[in-house]
Amino acid sequence: MKSVRLEDFLTEELKNPKLKKEYDALQEEFTLAREVIELRIKKNLTQKQLAKQIGTSQPAIARLESGSYRNLSLSFLRRLAWALGAVPEIHLKKRRVRG
Repeated sequence: MKSVRLEDFLTEELKNPKLKKEYDALQEEFTLAREVIELRIKKNLTQKQLAKQIGTSQPAIARLESGSYRNLSLSFLRRLAWALGAVPEIHLKKRRVRG
């Protein structure tokens, strides 16, 4: 089996307009997940250790890192950011008009 770099695979797959639309719709969740994973690893914390610090469960951290966590509260994000040595940054952007 020939190996392919993830970036090359993604570039090729995103040429499909239907897939690109779905990928773009999930971008914010995956961006947050990637940032949490990177910060947690830099702090040398396991999911379980991070969960304990912020008063939640390891499965909750796993859901967040998978990009499938829904209904995040600002309070949760603040606790998470504090434990990771970060600050939450929340923005509202104008919706793109699809047509």
